[in-house]
Amino acid sequence: MPWSNEKVTRYSRVLKKEDKIFVAGHKGLVGSAIIRQLRSKGYENLVVRDRSSLDLMDQAAVKSFLSSETPDAIVMAAAKVGGIGANSTYPADFIGLNLVMECNLMWGAHEVGIDHFCFLGSSCIYPRETPQPIPEDALLTGKPEPTNAPYAVAKIAGLVLADSISKQYGRQYFTCMPPNVYGPGDNYDLQTSHVLPALIRKFHEAKLAGNAPVTCWGTGSPRREFLFSDDVADAIIFLMEQDSVPNMVNIGVGTSISIKELAETVQKVVGHSGTIEWDTTKPDGFPEKTNDVSRLFGMGWRPKYDLESGIRAAYEAYQATLVSH
Repeated sequence: MPWSNEKVTRYSRVLKKEDKIFVAGHKGLVGSAIIRQLRSKGYENLVVRDRSSLDLMDQAAVKSFLSSETPDAIVMAAAKVGGIGANSTYPADFIGLNLVMECNLMWGAHEVGIDHFCFLGSSCIYPRETPQPIPEDALLTGKPEPTNAPYAVAKIAGLVLADSISKQYGRQYFTCMPPNVYGPGDNYDLQTSHVLPALIRKFHEAKLAGNAPVTCWGTGSPRREFLFSDDVADAIIFLMEQDSVPNMVNIGVGTSISIKELAETVQKVVGHSGTIEWDTTKPDGFPEKTNDVSRLFGMGWRPKYDLESGIRAAYEAYQATLVSH
């Protein structure tokens, strides 16, 4: 039976400029973008903690932090994330670490009386076999993609916890489902990164090596939707500023691109003129994954970056990290 996703108002808690906002995972790809966007919109009362000063795996420490800081709102961008390779290699980490972190922070927030919580989910929580673009009510209508099932199950548990707290206690806890996210602060480790930052690094290094051939995973046929990190952050803040929010909202651009087309776009942006080779012994993952964003677009939000301009901004940020090191 699919997850019940009523489009009704169950709570109202609008984000205000003076609110104290805790952004968990502020050094990550999405978390750092949320901090940038909040500050650009005039939100200054922001609370952040490094992993060294607040371990989200430590329930007592999280509860103590929330009790002493008492933020008005929380955005949970902290998570154990990675691409197909990382998910296949560390399945226990992807379910175990994420379950513990989201339960500690979300249930702890509820226990100390925090009414506003945005949980960052992912479009990969949807079933492998599902209509495209994927509507929110497709959740739990089928089995998840095997290559990231442990991560998907953890994120589904967080979504259901957020919605259940809202239903039972009247708090404004909701989940955003972005597609593949990229941008400044991304992970470029070829063993654990997602496809787009991996392509940026591969093409950059191949260009420096005299435009050597670049090998990409799979067939190139799967289709994916990509959203620049600052657009993800902008959408999250937009939703938190609304007086009524559904329990789950897809974020995205509403269109997808094949991995082959993506590789060619990255190649163009980087300025690599060598060949692209495809290793078809590697898995493709989801055949297609595009979010139905009619719910969010119907509320009035639109992304600001197209794919090529976003990749250019991401590539510039990647080059800056190489210079700084």
